Amino acid sequence: MASLHFEFDHWYAEDLPGDPDTRIVPRQVEGAAHSPVEPTPTDAPSVVACSSEVAEMLGIDAEAAASDQFARIFSGNEMLPGMRSFAANYGGHQFGNWAGQLGDGRAISLGEVTTPDGGHQHLQLKGAGPTPYSRRADGRAVLRSSVREFLCSEAMHHLGVPTTRALSLTLTGDHVVRDMLYDGHPAPELGAVVCRVAPSFVRFGSFELPASRGDTELLRGMVEHTIRRFFPHHVDEDGVIGDIEIAAWFAEVVERTCDLMIDWMRVGFVHGVMNTDNLSILGLTIDYGPYGWLEDFDPGWTPNTTDAGGKRYRYGHQPQIGMWNLSLLGNALVGLVDDPAPLQEALDTYGDHFSTGWQAALAAKLGLAEADPAVATELADRLLELLPRTETDMTIFFRTLGDLDVVAGAEAAMAALAIAYYLPDELTGDLLVDTTQWVIDYLAASEGQHAADRTARMHAVNPKYVLRNYLAQMAIDKSELGDHQMVSELLEVLRRPYDEQPGQEEFAAKRPDWARTRVGCSMLSCSS
Repeated sequence: MASLHFEFDHWYAEDLPGDPDTRIVPRQVEGAAHSPVEPTPTDAPSVVACSSEVAEMLGIDAEAAASDQFARIFSGNEMLPGMRSFAANYGGHQFGNWAGQLGDGRAISLGEVTTPDGGHQHLQLKGAGPTPYSRRADGRAVLRSSVREFLCSEAMHHLGVPTTRALSLTLTGDHVVRDMLYDGHPAPELGAVVCRVAPSFVRFGSFELPASRGDTELLRGMVEHTIRRFFPHHVDEDGVIGDIEIAAWFAEVVERTCDLMIDWMRVGFVHGVMNTDNLSILGLTIDYGPYGWLEDFDPGWTPNTTDAGGKRYRYGHQPQIGMWNLSLLGNALVGLVDDPAPLQEALDTYGDHFSTGWQAALAAKLGLAEADPAVATELADRLLELLPRTETDMTIFFRTLGDLDVVAGAEAAMAALAIAYYLPDELTGDLLVDTTQWVIDYLAASEGQHAADRTARMHAVNPKYVLRNYLAQMAIDKSELGDHQMVSELLEVLRRPYDEQPGQEEFAAKRPDWARTRVGCSMLSCSS
């Protein structure tokens, strides 16, 4: 059997200064963007699941993906020739407060590779052992959080949401002690490692940390690395990156981040921990921790128990947090430009860009993209006020809209939509009157469209399958008992979230009552 082989290019490690200190102890790292560290070997690595599409992107064939060497490499037990492993150094604002140096506390990069199609991908193991940024932690991850990250990375990609990818999920054969809810009840759990894949893992905090320290040289190096490698169209014809180029690049980051927020809102995704160290400079969804999916449409819901009081990162507040985080990134860049006004001007475009994009997304979800924009906006606004008045499954409601027979009338439409309500008996009184009137007005606005075309357009933007919180927990429960089949089944179903997939309807069902308040389904912590 041929061994695995990659063509390494190591953009990040070669472009940016490294830490000369090789000690793997918690410490402040000054003047360096990364620290050398190798993964810590584990007891008995085994592969739980592998994304065949990510493997193909990296040039890994099915035989190699099934090999013992694959399990060793992507659990951190073997280093290939040419690998250059490190942990990145960055800071961030956490829950609105500056946290100082953070860094990759449980992520270790294996290196960066050139893919067979000429692309560039960064390979990173999450849960592979301690780094200088682990603080008081062990650098490990547990199976439950690793299953969630592996599945959601791939689910988001297939939903059309920009994201880091996941190549593999491996068990380490070791146990890790975690206090799941930080309530004084630590317990041993199965250890696991996810191999994350992205063009870059640079995040807003990568710029904030050197700016906070007055390290202009490292800050400029980080900006130049990012622009030259990933935004080369913002380098002027003489190869210079000056004030104009930095402002233009920042404007693109603003737009990408805004578009990401629209995508999250469109599919009902709640990140749960939108700290500045968890926002990608490329506009990718990054760092899947205590995330969740809206099941009943509640703009105030957050899955993060750490945020349960203030709900800073609740679903409906994500767009505002995106802009706030961008303002902090802009502040970090101010020291590199003579005039900060263009940075502010770029930031000021966020509100209008979001409003326009969100209204367009809603119009598409309602099948009214070709309708009078004022009518589509008015119907969307009314609907977003109606949905939270009783528990309404967001995914099922919008998907069912696409199946309505527009000419059959409001009574038939209301009967069809009943499947989306968790407590249909609550649909009475003023709520029933208001909902029925909305349906009447919506059907009127939808008239004149070819039925099959309308359904196809709406189904293309309203998924039938998302990684529902309870489904992820069911897969975790089984996997912790040694049965990994549901992880693979979910991975396969989530590859085609907009398709009907006959025989897989159980994966599109509403949240069951047992999952309403269960840990892992309705609430999560930042522990891993």
